[in-house]
Amino acid sequence: MKSCSSELKIGETGIITDVNLDEIPLKLIEMGCLPGNTITLIQIAPLGDPYYFNVNDSHVAIRLETAKQITITKA
Repeated sequence: MKSCSSELKIGETGIITDVNLDEIPLKLIEMGCLPGNTITLIQIAPLGDPYYFNVNDSHVAIRLETAKQITITKA
């Protein structure tokens, strides 16, 4: 089932299937936000933004609107 990374629940893992290259910062792509890589939601900030993910053993904070641009398949 395809969804976006912002739909993961804490502790859930997905496989990145697509990213919107026009909306994703280059730094996230360099850190591994690429199709085929795993992404796990670690925590959500108290006010709901940003989301903290583990992407290929890198911990990254991603804003909600950016997380919506990362298409995943839940593992």
